[in-house]
Amino acid sequence: MNGLGTVGKLLMIAGVAMVLLGGALWLFSRVDFFGRLPGDIRIERPGFTCLIPLASSVILSILLTILLNIIVRLLNR
Repeated sequence: MNGLGTVGKLLMIAGVAMVLLGGALWLFSRVDFFGRLPGDIRIERPGFTCLIPLASSVILSILLTILLNIIVRLLNR
């Protein structure tokens, strides 16, 4: 494949990845549990809110690791 074909393929993959990521973010915005799990730290004061989503970050990391491992295994066939 020539250089232009490779760039086109990479742009298509990046576009699909952006659509999937955008859809996931849109769905997560509708789900109210993200940032409210046990283990997430929320500090609320008048005029100030600090959110440290520890448990949510761990769960998201595990899910993304599983997803990326599946994608890499499928591409290496």
